[in-house]
Amino acid sequence: MKTTFRAAALAFALALFAGAPARAQSLPGWGRVSLYGMMQSVKYDDGTTRSFNELTGGITIRSKTADDGGIEYGVDARASTYPSSGRDSQGSVYEAWVGGKTKGGVWTLRIGQMYLTDLGALGSFGGLMAEYRVPGTTPFGRLRFGLFGGLEPKISEVGFAPDVKKGGVWAGLDGEVNRHHILGWVIVKNGSLTERSVVTFTNYVPVGKDFFLYQAAEYDATGPGGTGSPGLNYFFLNARYTISPAVELMATYHRGRSIDARAISNDIRAGRPVDQRSLDGFLFESMGGRVQVEVVKNVRLFAGYYNDRNNFEDVRTGRINAGLWTTNILGSGFDFTLSDNRVQKTGAGYDAWWASLGHNIGPQAYLSLDYSTSLSTVTVTDAGGVTVTNRPKTKRYSLNGNWNVSRHFSLFFTAEQLRDDTSKDNRGLLGLNYRF
Repeated sequence: MKTTFRAAALAFALALFAGAPARAQSLPGWGRVSLYGMMQSVKYDDGTTRSFNELTGGITIRSKTADDGGIEYGVDARASTYPSSGRDSQGSVYEAWVGGKTKGGVWTLRIGQMYLTDLGALGSFGGLMAEYRVPGTTPFGRLRFGLFGGLEPKISEVGFAPDVKKGGVWAGLDGEVNRHHILGWVIVKNGSLTERSVVTFTNYVPVGKDFFLYQAAEYDATGPGGTGSPGLNYFFLNARYTISPAVELMATYHRGRSIDARAISNDIRAGRPVDQRSLDGFLFESMGGRVQVEVVKNVRLFAGYYNDRNNFEDVRTGRINAGLWTTNILGSGFDFTLSDNRVQKTGAGYDAWWASLGHNIGPQAYLSLDYSTSLSTVTVTDAGGVTVTNRPKTKRYSLNGNWNVSRHFSLFFTAEQLRDDTSKDNRGLLGLNYRF
């Protein structure tokens, strides 16, 4: 734990030595309307079949950024219906807000439903947000401070969770080449109960053109529902270093606990006992690195090793990742990618292969054939835990296409088949996008 926080503190401290003052830059407005249709048919070895259809539409709109002062707005919403299953239709609103900035982007005010990326997964809320950017710059970048408060949106419905409120504050330091450092705090209240109190921090540190480091973390100041143990809840670290145009190194560390704080706080409010396994949650942890080498022009080989753990009681397993990718093979216009993830586990090791062959059809269309093996599924247990099931004998075949009909309109499709020991699953997906 101490080593993890030392690495995080070092990443945050690099703000004092990297980059230069940031400059505001307005971005143009844009919008996109999407429509997706999916059909699925599963045939089991016992002769039974199952069919499933889904139709999904989405709209995203972003106004021009108003760094010189003015009104801004954003919308991102989706809805799905299931014609043949009798399943209820669903709708989701990710963002629907209006606001504005004062001249120079000193003050930003917004009202509505929004997602604050500076706060990671905790940044979704409906309410009010205000941010103040300190005029001018320091030798290390431009400072900004923000706060928000409001309601917790539902995940798969339009609306807000009953009796749940959230709020928080953050401080940021921004430099050139997208360098940023964010320290935040978020509190979620379920009625009078503190469901979560979390300190978050995020850093992106580019050093020249050859190295960058990205880090994100969440630390629970109090345990879920005030009952579980406080401590590190999530940590992710990714570093890349380009030694030369032909050689790149990458290292990653990923650790987290998956805890259903909402279910825990609801149980406490209702006077129901809370299972210890729910408080412990589900642990995942992975660390490793990869090297990528361009052996000849447009041909790269990569290989890496990772050490993984899928839950508290699980033993660590080794995972070897290796493969290659190449573009325009021998001038043919074909692209090819091959990779293998080999899990080293006593009595249960397996390989997960993936191969893809693609080719441009004229200047605006692209087709690819994909093949992959192995599939893992995640199932939530009745006790609130999570079970990961590996299905190493699963095979997937797919044909994918994308056609940019014009600068505004595009089509894409996927036709795939999944096979394993018990079933054959056929799926088709057609999508339409219009961008304006």
